[in-house]
Amino acid sequence: MKQWLKKWRLVSVFAVLALALSGCGGEPFLSALKPAGEVAQKQYDLMLLSTGIMVIVIAVVVVIFVVAIIRFRRTKAKENMIPKQVEGNHVLEIIWTVIPIILLLVLAIPVVAATFNLGDTAAMEKKDKDGKPKELVVNVRSNLYWWEFEYPGLGIVTSQDLVVPTDQKVYFSLKSSDVKHSFWIPAVGGKIDTNVDNVNKFWLKFDSQKAKEAGDVFYGKCAELCGPSHALMDFKVKPMSQDDFAQWVKNMKSVGKEGVQPTSDLAKQGEDIFKSKMPNSCIGCHAVSPDNSTPETARRAPNLTDFGERERVAGILDHNKENIKKWIKDPQAYKPGNKMPAFKNLSDQDLDALAEYLMGLKVQQ
Repeated sequence: MKQWLKKWRLVSVFAVLALALSGCGGEPFLSALKPAGEVAQKQYDLMLLSTGIMVIVIAVVVVIFVVAIIRFRRTKAKENMIPKQVEGNHVLEIIWTVIPIILLLVLAIPVVAATFNLGDTAAMEKKDKDGKPKELVVNVRSNLYWWEFEYPGLGIVTSQDLVVPTDQKVYFSLKSSDVKHSFWIPAVGGKIDTNVDNVNKFWLKFDSQKAKEAGDVFYGKCAELCGPSHALMDFKVKPMSQDDFAQWVKNMKSVGKEGVQPTSDLAKQGEDIFKSKMPNSCIGCHAVSPDNSTPETARRAPNLTDFGERERVAGILDHNKENIKKWIKDPQAYKPGNKMPAFKNLSDQDLDALAEYLMGLKVQQ
């Protein structure tokens, strides 16, 4: 008896902890239960439908179970009573065969319809007379542990912050550079894998009203265990109106191949360090131009064209100069297993100059 009580107390403790922790949350709109787009809303509705069917089935079974226990419980007066046997009752057999079929149809029809609708990416294959996609297409490339976003129809490459227009379909083509990752914006749509050997495609739609409620930032994650910094492989989504998006595209295209020019002596010093010929130089891996013709040698690390406007440093740290310097000096301390070398030989003055230069990389007027 005492052993049973100990187990019951342990179960109670875990139940209370589960209830308390279920209310814990991190960033806003980092939940699939707060749909912020057409795809997310359809998936949320399907979750509600399937959950509702399961609850109804469980409730009916529990009621039947309780009725059976109470009505046919053994008593002294009915100790030898045998309940009426219903074996071979065709009516009952038809009922408990037909009802599950009906429930499966109720669930299957909207699921199949939604699957075909959400998987329809034929529009992204349509090209204009110049061979560019007629619809907005984003090529997503996942890397250890960062994200690259290429807009092939616009001639733009950026990374870490995905910029999208609201209230229109955005088509995604996804591939991985190294290992399997999974692209996921919880509030906007379900996850989809990025593989090395094949390209996955899908579309999302970002709701303008929900974007305002979220502060015009959604949070993205890698949802596939990919290494020691899997949990730190975050990215941000910046939804904006279609007019603002057109202006962003114009601003990005206006940046020359040399990138945004420094406006102070300290930033100029930082640019010289960034583009120097030292071993493992920054410019050898990072591009500072959004031109999608940038050689692959300058796409081995995140594109920094608009780094000064990013939401985070390395996708996880608050966006300020101190964190930039910490990251440059010892990136492994913040994202174990990433491919960026440590620059511990740089002086404090060099780090100040680099931070000043990087924070000045802004394209928005």
